Amino acid sequence: MAGRSAIGLDIGTSGVRAAELSFGKGRITLEKFGQVALPEGAVRDGEVVNAAAVAEVIKQLWSHTKFSGKKVVIGVANQKVIVRQVDLPWLPADELKKSLAFQVADLIPMPLEAAVLDFHPLEERTGDTGARLVRGLLVAASREMVNTSLDAVQRAGLTPVMVDLTPFAVIRSVAAIDDLGVGAPVEALVDVGARVTNIVVHQGGVPQFVRILLMGGQHITDAVAERMGVPQEEAEAIKQQLGLAETDGFGAQAAGRVVEASLAAFIDEIRGSLDYYLASSGSAPIARLSLTGGGARLAGLAERLQLATRVPVDAGNPMHSLAVGRTGLSPEQLAFVQPLAAVPVGLALGAAS
Repeated sequence: MAGRSAIGLDIGTSGVRAAELSFGKGRITLEKFGQVALPEGAVRDGEVVNAAAVAEVIKQLWSHTKFSGKKVVIGVANQKVIVRQVDLPWLPADELKKSLAFQVADLIPMPLEAAVLDFHPLEERTGDTGARLVRGLLVAASREMVNTSLDAVQRAGLTPVMVDLTPFAVIRSVAAIDDLGVGAPVEALVDVGARVTNIVVHQGGVPQFVRILLMGGQHITDAVAERMGVPQEEAEAIKQQLGLAETDGFGAQAAGRVVEASLAAFIDEIRGSLDYYLASSGSAPIARLSLTGGGARLAGLAERLQLATRVPVDAGNPMHSLAVGRTGLSPEQLAFVQPLAAVPVGLALGAAS
């Protein structure tokens, strides 16, 4: 494997998945990709609650996929991560980083000592009083939550070298190369997981807005299981079979109504998030929306989302700029895992940035 490599590890609610990239001269190659399902309850809404169980699954993943190394980049996205756009007094980058905790103490809903902080500058501006300001995205994550994720990774015998925000990883993997640069169109990326959906709006690869929803494909499955009185496996099959297609027969129509109602609520949350971004000062119109994640496979989701947002919707492709090495996966398998690869690929790309 030529050049250096990096491995992105995505610990989702329903499974763990990882991608290994190698960085050679002039190209990036997907060398390995694998995933293993998690036991129910080991991760709750994107937060590790059973580090030992998660560690065992990660060990299985490494044993099965034969990754070449044990250094990994991990991502976080759950209810204990806050992302807000804020204006701070301008300072040189190193001074701003050192003083960040003192400047944002009143802006985050958690004690400073319990938080991991980061700041991503977007632009310089002048305040109402003429003061020089820097506008950016403030990220605050629960230190305990981050440490629990790190504990699971370390128990599995791996070395976490970086913790990244999952929505930023999605930008790296899905944003089209042609869109990078000054004056690029604004794009919304929606990564639909089992119980967590990441929404990020970016322009030229620079994040402008982030929202993490505690909703996903599993919530629709849960609704079908509960209202139709069927097991989870059968409810998932019903959901995938029906999607938003026309249904025949009383039972199919009833199930279709459940899927429709649950999906309508989900789409309303996505649309509301995008409306919030558009209502903010200085926001540019969204030119395109790309869907990724396992939940993005639901038949009719893209069409329904396009109708609700009046924005063209397509399937994001995290492999669009990658060469494919000897992954051991067939073209059909690669196509199947493509929606699931956005986060681990983006995490691995973050190691090179």
